[in-house]
Amino acid sequence: MRAPEFWGAKPGLVAGLLSPAGAAWDAAGRLRRAVARPYRAPAPVICVGNIVAGGSGKTPVVLSLATMLTEEGAAPHAVTRGYGGRLAGPVRVDLARHDAAQVGDEALLLAARLPCWVARDRGAGIRAAIAAGAGTILLDDGFQNPGIAKDLSLVVVDSAYGFGNRRVIPAGPLRERAEPALARADAIVLIGDDATGAERLRRAGRPVLRAMLAPVDGERFAGKTVLAFAGIGRPAKFFATLRDLGATLAAARGFPDHHRYRPAEIEALRREAEKLGAGLVTTAKDWVRLDPECRAGIAVLEVEIAWRDPAAPKGLLTPIIRAAGHDSRAGAARG
Repeated sequence: MRAPEFWGAKPGLVAGLLSPAGAAWDAAGRLRRAVARPYRAPAPVICVGNIVAGGSGKTPVVLSLATMLTEEGAAPHAVTRGYGGRLAGPVRVDLARHDAAQVGDEALLLAARLPCWVARDRGAGIRAAIAAGAGTILLDDGFQNPGIAKDLSLVVVDSAYGFGNRRVIPAGPLRERAEPALARADAIVLIGDDATGAERLRRAGRPVLRAMLAPVDGERFAGKTVLAFAGIGRPAKFFATLRDLGATLAAARGFPDHHRYRPAEIEALRREAEKLGAGLVTTAKDWVRLDPECRAGIAVLEVEIAWRDPAAPKGLLTPIIRAAGHDSRAGAARG
């Protein structure tokens, strides 16, 4: 879906008209949480979620935590719903066998770095991962899912977007009201350098971990003329990153989040880029959704999480790892 423009603006007429539907959505979520009997897994479950529809940087956070957990011998497996894919699972993602149409784009990015399971029923996915040897579960999204007991819940917030117009779907981008959601989290990951936003979030009484989305080898785009395209939650953020790296954007083409590109669309972008004397560039999430035969000549700008204080997320993970009986020596012994 493409987020409506009014979601990111001050509440207006449309948001006001849709507010009763948003209140009903929020009430339904509160009811689900009130009556749920959550499944308690025999391994620690770390949830990385958000409270707005669209991208906030969850997947790069999961990948960063996966690296930390692996270094501590905690045998992390990722579990995701596989949004945009058709497989219900639980199924372990195989990069040699699965594509984005089957398991979704985020699952492919995760599977390139750690064992990843796609499951519409997250409890079933967690059970399958544990049966396959998972020592820790990284739940990519699922903060609003009351059916899973979490040992640690992190809410990721994009400082540039915040909570939009602060209304609940469909009146705004919120999956639930911000204040009670933040109160339910164990910590907040604020991506970006908005100090004012950090202070507002601290009023929720939860630790705020500061981080940035850092381009990987981004200097190669300095001075280059490019046609950028992206089908992510907020394509404008990707385009702004390229400009910050010194690229000249001859054109910027945004598509709906998780857009499945047709070969004809990519061919049209190639023709446009050729006329403009520009190279094509997209995101890693878009790259994995391209048909393999369409990828030639298209550059990819990857990003990774850079923590302002790397000790902060490790400080949250360490008690969970120790409680589960993991340590670096155990991990070395298993290796």
